[in-house]
Amino acid sequence: MEDKFIILGVANVWEERKGLRYFVELSENLEEDEVIVLVGLNKKQVKNVPEKIVGLTRTESLEQLVGIYSTADVFVNPTLEDNFPTTNLEALACGTPVITFDTGGSIESIDFKTGFIVSKGDLKGLLNAIRNVKKVGKRCYVDNAAERARSLFGKELMVLKYLKLY
Repeated sequence: MEDKFIILGVANVWEERKGLRYFVELSENLEEDEVIVLVGLNKKQVKNVPEKIVGLTRTESLEQLVGIYSTADVFVNPTLEDNFPTTNLEALACGTPVITFDTGGSIESIDFKTGFIVSKGDLKGLLNAIRNVKKVGKRCYVDNAAERARSLFGKELMVLKYLKLY
């Protein structure tokens, strides 16, 4: 997959509200040099994903997950409802730009320097945002994404915020 533009999706459990169908629909519009990698599928889902999707079951290895996020060119989170998805933060921490729907707390983790916010359910918008990242390259986002994760959502900062709250 070295020569492929990797579009990543990660979920603990892939279900309707996590947007699995959008990846299936995106796979029908991929160019030859693009591939979707989904992490967290169950074994039945892995067997049934379209050919242009590489399906992986859930991993318990932090190192493996960091490697997957870091290798991806873009992280796509087409969640239909979510409070504050940690997958967005994990992608940013690995320097990977995030594209997400404008749902729930998903939009709070990114800005124009770290990814794109797309209208809920807008497949064409997802595809356009992916192509924008592809056009300028992941390198344009790496430093900003990692810095945003560190400065706004780093462990030390969050511990201090929780202590102040309680």
